[in-house]
Amino acid sequence: MATVYLSLGSNIEREKNLRAGLDALVQAFGDLRMSEVFESEAVGFDGDNFYNLVAAIETDLSVGELAMELRHIEDDNGRVRGGPKFSARTLDIDILTYDDRSGVIDGVKLPRGEILKNAFVLLPLSELAPDTVHPLEGKTYQQLWEAYDQDSQKLWPVEFDWPSA
Repeated sequence: MATVYLSLGSNIEREKNLRAGLDALVQAFGDLRMSEVFESEAVGFDGDNFYNLVAAIETDLSVGELAMELRHIEDDNGRVRGGPKFSARTLDIDILTYDDRSGVIDGVKLPRGEILKNAFVLLPLSELAPDTVHPLEGKTYQQLWEAYDQDSQKLWPVEFDWPSA
């Protein structure tokens, strides 16, 4: 079983879509662990604020099979494809890491570059897996967060109840 960290985000019906995404992940993979949910401004375009979190799952699926399963979950939750890279999303689920693998595997670049670039990925990852070492950087996610320019992107924790009743 591989340990996989996933980034989830939404800025369209944020609570509804994140809950549906988490429910679908549990249905597909069983128990998961998750960070707090953080609200942040849109990055790369003018749009509504996002809710973001990181979840950890265990899976026997290959990287490619996992990517397809996540794509189905996004599609089932109204994800529209073909628009600009930086745009509003009902649900976005990205593979951040798959164990300690690195490189392009089944068309997926691992670890995902956004870990080091975006506070809305690194902060929840450092909260969920503070002592886990980044496969390429050789530093823990907590160390990477402490070294990150925390004033460069604003985000704040929000109240988020899940699982839904």
